[in-house]
Amino acid sequence: MRPRALLAVVAVLVVAAGVILFATTRGGASDPDVRTSEQRIEVSGGPGVAAPVSLDTTLYLPARTPAPAVLVAHGFGGSKASVDADARDLAARGYVALSWSARGFGTSGGQIALDSPDYEVADARSLIDWLAQRPEVALDGPGDPRVGVTGGSYGGALSLLLAGYDKRVDALAPVITWNDLGQALFPDATGTPPPGDTPAARTFGTDGVFKRGWAGVFFSAGASTAQSAQASVLGRGNTGSDDATAGTGQAQDAPPAATGPGQDAAPQTPPGTPLTCGRFTAQVCAAYTEAATTGRISPATADLLRRSSPVSVTDRITAPTLIVQGEQDTLFGLDQADANARQIAAAGGTVRVVWYAGGHDGGAPGNSVRDDIAEWFDHYLTRTGPAPSSGFAYAVQSGVRAGASTPTGRTIVADAYPGLPGNAPVTTQQLRLTGAPQDVVNPAGGNPAAITSLPGLGGSLGSLAGRLSAFTSELPGQSAQFRTEPFTESTTLAGSTRVTLTVARSPGQPAGAEAVLFGKISTLSADGRRVLLGSSVAPMRVPVPADGSAATVTVTLPAVVAPVQAGDRLLVSVSTTDQGYTPANDPAVWRIGLADTGAPAALTVPSVPGRAVTENTVPVGYLVGIGVILAGALLAWLVARALRRRRLAPEPDPAALPLEIHGLAKTYKGGFTAVRDVSFEVRPGMVLGLLGPNGAGKTTVLRMLMGLIRPTAGTMRAFGEPIGPGAPVLARIGAFVEGPGFLPHLSGADNLRLYWAATGRPPADAHVEDALAIAGLGSSVDRKVGAYSQGMRQRLAIAQAMLGLPELLLLDEPTNGLDPPQIHAMREVLRRYAADGRTVLVSSHLLAEVEQTCTHVVVMHKGLVVADGTVDDIIAGGGAASFTVDEPAQAAEVLTGLDGVRDVAVDGTLVHAELNGMPRAAAVQALVTAGVGVQSAGPRRRLEDAFLQLVGEDATP
Repeated sequence: MRPRALLAVVAVLVVAAGVILFATTRGGASDPDVRTSEQRIEVSGGPGVAAPVSLDTTLYLPARTPAPAVLVAHGFGGSKASVDADARDLAARGYVALSWSARGFGTSGGQIALDSPDYEVADARSLIDWLAQRPEVALDGPGDPRVGVTGGSYGGALSLLLAGYDKRVDALAPVITWNDLGQALFPDATGTPPPGDTPAARTFGTDGVFKRGWAGVFFSAGASTAQSAQASVLGRGNTGSDDATAGTGQAQDAPPAATGPGQDAAPQTPPGTPLTCGRFTAQVCAAYTEAATTGRISPATADLLRRSSPVSVTDRITAPTLIVQGEQDTLFGLDQADANARQIAAAGGTVRVVWYAGGHDGGAPGNSVRDDIAEWFDHYLTRTGPAPSSGFAYAVQSGVRAGASTPTGRTIVADAYPGLPGNAPVTTQQLRLTGAPQDVVNPAGGNPAAITSLPGLGGSLGSLAGRLSAFTSELPGQSAQFRTEPFTESTTLAGSTRVTLTVARSPGQPAGAEAVLFGKISTLSADGRRVLLGSSVAPMRVPVPADGSAATVTVTLPAVVAPVQAGDRLLVSVSTTDQGYTPANDPAVWRIGLADTGAPAALTVPSVPGRAVTENTVPVGYLVGIGVILAGALLAWLVARALRRRRLAPEPDPAALPLEIHGLAKTYKGGFTAVRDVSFEVRPGMVLGLLGPNGAGKTTVLRMLMGLIRPTAGTMRAFGEPIGPGAPVLARIGAFVEGPGFLPHLSGADNLRLYWAATGRPPADAHVEDALAIAGLGSSVDRKVGAYSQGMRQRLAIAQAMLGLPELLLLDEPTNGLDPPQIHAMREVLRRYAADGRTVLVSSHLLAEVEQTCTHVVVMHKGLVVADGTVDDIIAGGGAASFTVDEPAQAAEVLTGLDGVRDVAVDGTLVHAELNGMPRAAAVQALVTAGVGVQSAGPRRRLEDAFLQLVGEDATP
């Protein structure tokens, strides 16, 4: 394959995997109160550039202004379109948001200088100048807007650099970014770690191993635009200079797009730029060429990359900083966030650290992290939100999948990030390692090479990457391995492990100046299964004495978060090759052993004790342990907490209703009201259907009833006791939401027992057999869930909600994905459950099933209750009736003559009419008086007819 074609393939993979864009892909309608305007803002070209550069920007305005502003920066390879959803979310919360395509990207002019202070950082400072002139932006003083900045990866580093260079930044939230780009692209894991005892502190050497896989992905994202860019330049010139207007910070209208709607025009490269460089500056292009050909970092490249790194300014960042880093990230690991936190805190800055289960290999942050960022800005920009938690949060993934690529996990919160000034150091334990010295081969040219990860494809192609890693991460003869004893109890690694090794030339081998090695840490189960933690390696250059003696090095292994089960071992391996890095080319054989430090060789293992505060779902490509079931896991925690507090609760009132809701309302930050003034009651024995079109507020009501979110107003009581997060009464409520998630290798019965064990309640209280009998699974309960049909999984999920035989059962769309026979079976399940006086509340879109299953209905529309009553009452409410008569023609004439009656139609012996408020009894009396024999009379409408009349026929149920 030709080099240019290879670059194109890599670029396509980058875009397909979404690896270096900080872009969220959540859906949802945009807030109608958010207004946008497109404009081009001219900024200084920078040193050596005479003409200004035109930046393509979008301004997002909230419903109320003036308001604080937030700059939203995109990731490498993206444009302002990449962060549209994030900017809209911030505007919906009340912020003026400004996004822009950085120079060299999208339709902006200029060249890529890698977040240089002279170029990209200066551009962002000009954007702050521009915001200070806008009447919609709140000011702290003349020329000083109240402004925050956020972004991921490339945009995250810009956030930190901007805060270091411009004191007008009031708060920032950098995501999955670097501390020192030189150290990130040329890492070295040997030497003494920095002081402070933080969890992911890592040694930064001065001459590391080139991370050629990721660096190539970066370069290809810019270089692959060269041909189209040059074509544009030759055809119509550079808009970055031709569209210039006088003065920095002046806006002008954006030019028409050169491609289809919603797409960026072809980026343009200044004339004279070599095709091999794309839109990179000549300095960046030269640095990459040097590194790619030599595999080493020169002093000039180190200086260039350091100026583009937050490490150059962290000692002067004073704005409150929320650092978010991904645990699945082979590009910028947890060590980069650790360094940023240490350096900012050491200079007296306010710092909070969050690790989430994603990253460049695992995906963008989920809703909880986005909420953390928004609340950070709420407190420090609007100055109305509560003080953010100072605690350190990290995510622990499990091996349980809720879908094709969605494992479940839990979030752990500690009181503070260990090791920062004033905080306790990280907790460590010493584990004994065993293993004799071993000879490992470095093949000529470093090929074949081990494959531990595929840059950026851990999230999108995690299955492929995982299979490759399983077979090729340890090539025969290229790896020395050392292991711990089996763990006697489960634990969670959180941070960087360390080990001291010896490296020498194998006897009889020619002298060599240095060894290039790669340290790894894996879990090893009793059955021999091995999982490489984080899919990461720790590269190192080890100078080896020529006299045959051994070099002794302390190696800091990759920082990871991983559960280790009782019975598992930790496996430390040291290999000679890795596909993602530039190897040593000369063939060699190295002898690697454990250092004799006067005590048993030890592995220093970090952990961060904390409390589990939530269960979550994260899109990652690697499974690193075993955890709890997704569906209802958070509820299980709430139930367990409720039971611990139950002794403080009053005795239940036997006469209290199962559910009473009065004046319930929920308004989210930003002003969106999902529920307003909802009131209804549910009595024992009812099967109540909660109906409404999309957006009616049904799911919000259910989430409040389960104690997952707090209402803005109103009261909720179950069995006479208030409902809220952790309320004791939650132990009497069962719930099923968001689809079933089970361990496929366990039977249905074992899954239920495992789920119940997670609640902390006595096994005898589970009533597993009763729940299974109601669900009607029969002998299938003893089969593995992996062989279940969708209908069986749904019924097992209902049985899970029925564990403990709760007196109130809340079900959200329990028949989703079921065929008609399965729906019929589910209907019988719910009827049987309510038959003994229990109560069921069902949210559903299937109106025909609600009509046949439920006894009562509550209809919601636009956050309000528009109807409440029995199914028969709702159906009869419009007055449509049918009469079975002996003289249909005469009956039709009589009904047509009655005042207000309309739409009379004859259908055999049936006569249908819309009574329009007239009681059916009065219509029957009129028919009998006229001599028409009436055999029966009843309502004509279906529940669907009533529903459409209540919410409007244009609603989408």
